[in-house]
Amino acid sequence: MDGNRTMNIIKLGRLHFVAGGFLLFLLGALFAMISGADFSLLKFLLGYAVLFPAHLSVSYSNDYFDCDSDIHNRPTFFTGGSGILVEHPELRPFAKKFAIFLIFLSILLSSVFMVIYSFPVIFFIFVVFGNVLGWFYAAPPVRLSYRRMGELATVLTAGILLPGMGYFVMRGAIDLFYLLFGIPLMLYGMAFILSVEIPDAEGDRLGNKRTMIVRKGRALGFKIVALCFLLCTIYFLSLFLLFPSAKEFGFLIIGLLSLLPLSIGFWGLLRKPRESAEASKLANRGVAALFTFMFLVDIYYVFTLV
Repeated sequence: MDGNRTMNIIKLGRLHFVAGGFLLFLLGALFAMISGADFSLLKFLLGYAVLFPAHLSVSYSNDYFDCDSDIHNRPTFFTGGSGILVEHPELRPFAKKFAIFLIFLSILLSSVFMVIYSFPVIFFIFVVFGNVLGWFYAAPPVRLSYRRMGELATVLTAGILLPGMGYFVMRGAIDLFYLLFGIPLMLYGMAFILSVEIPDAEGDRLGNKRTMIVRKGRALGFKIVALCFLLCTIYFLSLFLLFPSAKEFGFLIIGLLSLLPLSIGFWGLLRKPRESAEASKLANRGVAALFTFMFLVDIYYVFTLV
């Protein structure tokens, strides 16, 4: 395998999105530990070894099944696909086969994890569901992102599957207490998917993807993104006011950190750009702010636990 081919295969993986998934996994694990779960480095690493191939597979399968649509899009750091399969269609068979391999690897590792730590069968079902959801996000015959269901799939992934996996691994179950973080993370998931859809509106329309932005327009998308960010800030500050004695959860600090994505969301709301170039800049800044927020919350929790 030559160097250029190897580099293109790596670029197909869009590892910055996988890094975002790790931030959410870590957040779930840290939340479990702050709420009383014991830390085990081996359990943490093996748990993420289950998640990593599952999340990585989505990059390859989405680019494979979205190739005809991505022809009409211009790739940016966060949007428009990787563009690799558009420029190098000879890699399409590899992308599909590698995505399937990663899915089976994730499911196999989940079985190993269950045996080692005597986890319930629901853990295996949880992993299988996540892999199936990731595959059918773009894969036929379901094609969630083409049938007005892409936003819901992303909300479940960002709010339940990725951070929930970290919580499940460390605590041994996903309980109602997890919803303290699951609710705002679902809202952030909605803001994220709309932000990555905003720049691709024209291309997605030509590719027959029925995203919310294609159906309702960019202006509404920026409004919903800002609203999601605002509701999250209100949520965290409300938890601080309602539970002032729960200082270990740092709801005030998290609420203050959430002002970062909120400020970008409000800027987009005020600007409401209709042209693709300006909309792409604002949307990418919103996603970058969201990733930065997650990183800062993780860092804060790590220092809280040390």
